Amino acid sequence: MLDLREITPLADYFVICTADSDRQARMLQETLEEELKREHSVRPLSTEGEPASGWVLLDYNAVVVHIFSRHGRAHYRLEEVWKAAPVVLKIQ
Repeated sequence: MLDLREITPLADYFVICTADSDRQARMLQETLEEELKREHSVRPLSTEGEPASGWVLLDYNAVVVHIFSRHGRAHYRLEEVWKAAPVVLKIQ
């Protein structure tokens, strides 16, 4: 998770995830949407992409979730693009 608050008005945080398969990416997307709706009554403002494309984006306004395939994450390198953003949390 990257803290973007001091860098851009686009979002406060980026959450960047890697899925090992299209099926896993779809489950991550569905689970996030269901749990955030159930626990916090929030839905994404918009959703872009499909698991098969290698990148799914869930826009929750202040928090933007990126779900990548391994290839997609290596290709787009968001951590490198936003390298000035402090890493708030990293789980491997």
